[in-house]
Amino acid sequence: MKKVTDSDLNPEIYENADPAALPDNAFRQLADDEHYRPVMHPARDYREVTPYSIGVGLLLAVVFSAAAAYLGLRVGQVFEAAIPIAIIAVGLSSALKKDNPLGQNVIIQSVGACSGVIVAGAIFTLPALYILQAKYPDITVNFLEIFLSSLFGGVLGILFFIPFRKYFVKDMHGKYPFPEATATTQVLVSAQSKDDSNGGQAKTLVIASLIGGIYDYVVATFGLWAENVTTAATTWGTALAEKTKIIVSCNTGAALLGLGYIVGLKYAFVIFAGSAFVWWVIIPLLGTYGAAEFTTMDPTNIFSEYARLIGIGGIAMAGIIGIIKSWGIIVQAAGLAGREFKGGAAKTSTIRWQRDISMKHIMFFIVIALVAVLVFFWCGVLHNFWQALVAWIVVTVIAFLFTTVAANAIAIVGTNPVSGMTLMTLIIASAIFVAAGISGTSGIVASMIIGGVVCTALSMAGGFVTDLKIGYWLGSTPKKQESWKFLGTLVSAATVGGVILLLNNVYGFTGDNALVAPQANAMAKVIEPIMMGGETPWILYMTGAILALLLNWLGVPALAFCLGMFIPLQLNTPMLIGGLVAWFVSSRSTDKEVNDRRRDRGTLISSGLIAGGALFGVFAALTRFAGFEYNPGMDTALNQGLGVAIYAALICYLIWDSLRARKA
Repeated sequence: MKKVTDSDLNPEIYENADPAALPDNAFRQLADDEHYRPVMHPARDYREVTPYSIGVGLLLAVVFSAAAAYLGLRVGQVFEAAIPIAIIAVGLSSALKKDNPLGQNVIIQSVGACSGVIVAGAIFTLPALYILQAKYPDITVNFLEIFLSSLFGGVLGILFFIPFRKYFVKDMHGKYPFPEATATTQVLVSAQSKDDSNGGQAKTLVIASLIGGIYDYVVATFGLWAENVTTAATTWGTALAEKTKIIVSCNTGAALLGLGYIVGLKYAFVIFAGSAFVWWVIIPLLGTYGAAEFTTMDPTNIFSEYARLIGIGGIAMAGIIGIIKSWGIIVQAAGLAGREFKGGAAKTSTIRWQRDISMKHIMFFIVIALVAVLVFFWCGVLHNFWQALVAWIVVTVIAFLFTTVAANAIAIVGTNPVSGMTLMTLIIASAIFVAAGISGTSGIVASMIIGGVVCTALSMAGGFVTDLKIGYWLGSTPKKQESWKFLGTLVSAATVGGVILLLNNVYGFTGDNALVAPQANAMAKVIEPIMMGGETPWILYMTGAILALLLNWLGVPALAFCLGMFIPLQLNTPMLIGGLVAWFVSSRSTDKEVNDRRRDRGTLISSGLIAGGALFGVFAALTRFAGFEYNPGMDTALNQGLGVAIYAALICYLIWDSLRARKA
């Protein structure tokens, strides 16, 4: 039997009753004669867009935009808003006794999740203007520039990704792990779940969430055990690091362990291999046989100042390779849009579950958005039409082509390398701008605002694939998610613009007690020498690019490997451990059904660890910023030892609870 496609979907092939949990084939590839049946019936109408769902979604977008911007600039990390928002949506619908609220909860999550992606795009780039303003007083920044940069970037990210929705969320079903989407979906569907043979999926998820959340909150707030265990904390490890620059480290957080489980051993191993290559090959070589300055630097500084840049070059080249490989998909999407725009597309009836905004409308909105971006660059940034046109071409090409790269990264590891791709975009764009006569402080302003548009577009594309995958698993209407995403973007962009201006006035980005803003500082460090005259580490970028080409030639997933080179070792090690746990629990039995049930139960538990870690991570940050500080006064060796012991206990819990699954 041929594989079911959109053109021949028949609503009658689906069972009538809505299942209370995700189907068994939600996370695996489908056979040729198999179809996926989401939780909500594909052809039936449900309450999705209502005043309640839009109102709550927009309210959460405002709250989480402000919180994510403040915490991100204060500590340097933007928490993922999708999971906490999903938890709040489920809790609210339960408290208000909403009847069959799943469709509305998906919309709340989708609209509210605009906050995290818009914040990431804005705070990674635009605060660099304030940082450089301290050195070059003629640099000016205003609310309109920040707001429009975030708004246009978010809108372009939405519009550029919609043509690729079916490819990523439907055609690639079961081929990508989608870790964040998996965790969020499990949270949303938990409200539907009733008791089963394992004691109830909702109960399992709640228990895992509490364990993961309390675990991460205690270690982050009270430091009763080490958040990062590292050989550098021991006498022999310190000596080893001084002589060879070799360090072994692992973050003991519950959320990262769960993330690694969902990613699986294959991709987790490739990511870790990239990290190991940087930390155990490149850094020791630089520190031992490199320039004299490396001998006095610790491995962490060598990584951030030099070795990590190889990963940026690799990510950029892996992105180009991915674009080339998916060129057929890009052409197909563009061709469909062109045919619909000309009115030549055949009129087909599409089932609700697979109904997008029409390509004709998408093309129309893209044209309007691009014209608005050109006018913004011309009248609001550069004040020279030809220079604005060059900037506009750079933004359009890079934002469109790297949309698939951002979505691919999120689908594989749940982490968008948007800062790395934006750095490379800034470097390429700045080199072009200098050649076009745009330099000095005006060039800095142009590059950072344009970089903000690209960064937000890529961040939105990566975040949007998560929303649409959640909708695919649960059975939402894509067109409704896509349509209301624009309003969430508008509200989030306005909130972020105001928050950045407020934080600059209260704290500032330079001087004592200033906001950390590490990504923006990195952007400023890269852009200044290009625009003001200086050296750019092209050799490091080219080394990463050549490495990505070799990896692709050898059949190794280049993007996953280079992501490992870019992300610190302590964050990649737990990914590998989680992947090993997933392999272990799904291979202990000779019965395939038992292995599958254990793997799925582990996925549910891991989703809980991620959800709890994300939600309680926000509480931990707020506790610290409220002025609470706790010093356990513990010996370093004891603190590290407890970290290892308690982390091992967490791993044992994940294994034990996963292995409890039995046949139906």
